[in-house]
Parts: sequence; C-alpha cells; structure tokens
Amino acid sequence: MRLITTLLLFLLLQSVEPRRGPRSGARERGARGRVRGRGRAGIMRRHTQECKEYMEAGEKYLDCQDRQLTTVMQDWPKDIHHLLLARNKIQVLRDNMFSQFTRLRSLDLQQNDISMVEAQAFSGLSQLTTLLLQHNKLKTASEEVLLPLPRLTYLRLYDNPWSCRCSLESLITTLQVPSNRNLGNYAKCAEPDSLRGQKLRRVIVESLCDNQVDIGPEGSKPPPLKVKPDATSMCHTYIFPKPRMDCSNRDLNHIPSDLPSDIVKMDLSQNRITHLRPKQFLLSKDLKLLNLSSNNLQRIDKAAFAGQLYLYELDLSNNSLHYFQYGVLEDLYFIRKLTLDNNPWICDYNIHYLIYWLKHHPGVTYTGLICSEPQEFQGWRVADYVKTYNGECPKDNHIGETDTGQEGQGGQGGMENEAHVMEETAEGLLPRPLREKKPNKIEIIRLS
Repeated sequence: MRLITTLLLFLLLQSVEPRRGPRSGARERGARGRVRGRGRAGIMRRHTQECKEYMEAGEKYLDCQDRQLTTVMQDWPKDIHHLLLARNKIQVLRDNMFSQFTRLRSLDLQQNDISMVEAQAFSGLSQLTTLLLQHNKLKTASEEVLLPLPRLTYLRLYDNPWSCRCSLESLITTLQVPSNRNLGNYAKCAEPDSLRGQKLRRVIVESLCDNQVDIGPEGSKPPPLKVKPDATSMCHTYIFPKPRMDCSNRDLNHIPSDLPSDIVKMDLSQNRITHLRPKQFLLSKDLKLLNLSSNNLQRIDKAAFAGQLYLYELDLSNNSLHYFQYGVLEDLYFIRKLTLDNNPWICDYNIHYLIYWLKHHPGVTYTGLICSEPQEFQGWRVADYVKTYNGECPKDNHIGETDTGQEGQGGQGGMENEAHVMEETAEGLLPRPLREKKPNKIEIIRLS
C-alpha cells in the first residue's frame, strides 16, 4: 500500500512540473524584458542628459552643441526658449522638425551640414526672433521657409554657397525689404561667376532669372570678381550667451573687413597680425573684450582703437611690442584690464607714454610690463625704470642750497661743487645696479 502511494505521489509531481516550467520561464523572460526595457529607458535618459539644460535671465536654454546629432529628439523639453544645435551633423531640415518647441525664441543651427530646408521646417515657431544658419551648405531656399516666422528679426545666412539664380529670387526679395535690415546681412553669392562675392541684399533681383547671366557680350563668360575675404567667411560667430566672434588660429595677417557691429567679444589670437592700422575696429562699437595675443604684433598706430568706447578688456600678450606710440590708448575710455605679458618692452624714453597713461588711469589693472632691453634694466619693472629716469634730475632746491654756501670761492669752484652735489644727489636716487657704477666726469665748457 505504501509503495502504491509513493508511486502515485511521484507521478503527480512529474505532471505538475511541466506546467510550472513555462510559467517560471515566462516570468524569467518577463524579468529579462523589464531589464532590457529599463536599459533602453536609461539610454534615452542618458541621451537627453547629454544636452545641457539651464536657466539664464528667467529663460530656459537647451545646449546640444557638439553632439554629432543628425536630427532633434522627441523627448527633449518642449518649454525651452533657446535651442543651441551648433556644430552637429544635421543635413536636412524636415517639415515640422521643430513644431513641438512652440515657445522657442532663438534657434542656433550654424556649423552643421545643412544643404536643404523644407518649406514647413520652422512651422509652429511663431515666437522665434533669432535664426542662425551660417556656416552650412545651403545653395537655395524660398521665402516660404520664413513665412511661419512672423517675429523673426535676426537671421544669419552667410558662409553658405548661395546659387544666385531664379530659385533664390523670392528669398532675396524678402531680404531686401527695408524693414528687414537684420535679415541675411553678409550673405553672398557663390555662383554664377558674374555675381560671385556680391551680397544677397544688393543683388539686382531682375537679373537672377536671366538665362544669359553667365554669358558675356561676345558669348564668353565674364571673369569672376576678385573678392576680398571678410570676417563672416573666415570666422565663426556665436550669439549665445553673448555675441562673440572666434577668429583665432585662422592664419590671418590682417584684421578682417566687414566686422559685425553687434559683437561683444572678439578673439583674434594665434594669427600672424603684425600691424594694427587706424579705425580697423570702428564698426564694432559694442566690443567689450578684444584678444590679440600671440600674433607677433609689432606696431599699433594711433586711432587703431577708435570708436571703442566700451572696450573693457584688451589682451596684447605674447607679441613683439616695444612701446606704445603717443595717443594709442586715448580712445579707450572704459578700459579696465590690460594684459601685456611676454612682450620685449624697451626701456627708453618711448616707453614713458604707457606709464604716464597708466598713472592717470588708476582704475586700469595691468600685467607684464617688464623691461627686456637695454641690458642694465633687463628684468626691471617698467614703472621702476621710469622712476630712475626721473630721479637722475635733482630738485632745484638742492642746487640752491649749495649755491648759497659757495659764493666766496669763485665761479669755477662753485660750478665744480654744484656738479659734485648733482652726482651725489643722482647717486642717492638711482637703484643699486646703477649706483655702483662710477659716475661719468662732467666736462665744463665756458662760453664767452
């Protein structure tokens, strides 16, 4: 009886195990699925966290620059005011690509690979005021692109290979409307050759649809215009957080032409600029920080900083400056910081203007004024050198005291004693390296 009972229990357990197996397997697969689901969600969260979200002046920014992005993500915050997408890999702006960002006020798409913008790409952006499309690969676009943007007041299109032909007519017509004075500034035609280098805002619209635009009077193509590179084609400009232009390390040997007027910070460091000529920064009247370091700069003309009323910081370090010409700094009314390190300052009379100017502008902080030449002053602070220069001339009251005590000894003796006192007075005022030198003998020449 016991044996039969044991067999029945064994058979019953075997019949139950297969049914439990699938359930446990399903449970395991479900657990694995949940793990994988969490993994995917975690990846998406990490992906969105790669973009930096922050608040500034009560407005929300989403910084997605330098992320190798090819499109926008649907899980990004929709209440942002400023979207920064510079230096990514976006090639085409599709219809309704940004429609979820209804509060957007500025959109930075510069330095991508954008070659096409569909007509409704900016649909839904009725609050947008700033659109940056410079440094891309756009050849053509129509005014339909701008129709969803009724509040647009600031548009950058330069450094794109614009094909100034019939397909671009409507966009150029919109840009040339007088009220659109900040739309498309500096953008230029890349083709055809007859219009190459001309600004879109100045092209004769009627000539764009002329099929003979490339043909000269005798059936030959006209020679292409020689275009001088300007700042917008050689440098990168950024609007956020403040307007700035990066022209560093561009192998420039001169200040670029057509500098934008609204730039606050300008970086011209690590180039080959050796000479600053008058009024080269005149257009950039809002400039507050100017970096000209590491340029082998040797000469700065008067009025080189003309118009720079608001310049606050000037970096001239790591150059080849010996002194400043008189009047170079007179236009810098609000300058507060001068960086002058690693320049071969020559301590002679020419350096006095710089020290004189700094003395009368005590609010200016400066660094790097160390004598390089001549050898006896090498390593001295320039200010100390100027003190010794002035100290070599004794005060008049010292000479007067010696004159009163030597009246009875004859003219020549008085002159010799006066010279002796002058030597002692000068010796007392000179720093130690010069004090140790033997004073030069004074030769007295009588004139009848």
